[in-house]
Amino acid sequence: MEVEKLKARLPSGKEVGLIEALSFCYDVSDTDFVVLKTLINSGEKTEDELASVLKLSKASINRSVNKLISIGFVERVKDQNSKGGRPRYIYKPLDVNSLTEKISKDFEYCAKLFGEITPKELTSSHT
Repeated sequence: MEVEKLKARLPSGKEVGLIEALSFCYDVSDTDFVVLKTLINSGEKTEDELASVLKLSKASINRSVNKLISIGFVERVKDQNSKGGRPRYIYKPLDVNSLTEKISKDFEYCAKLFGEITPKELTSSHT
């Protein structure tokens, strides 16, 4: 499964894509990324719909949507058409602009944190 094509060249010369950056900052898996892209490109869906479209188990979809909810990329909304029994939920992604803004702010925050700990680590006497 090809997840992404665009890469950025880091100062080390290593080329990385968005999935590697999201994995580093948010612990996002390839499956989480595919679920997110599917929601962004196909619109809101239930777990059953995602499992069917992506040919993945409901358990995999459940893990991914819960991860995406916990990091603020996706919202869970109760399906108003759900009748009796266990409530059914619809998963809605943030719009691309809001998602891009969130990721950019979080990356800036991470860079600031590393900027603060770097001098402390480099000058500490224990290794």
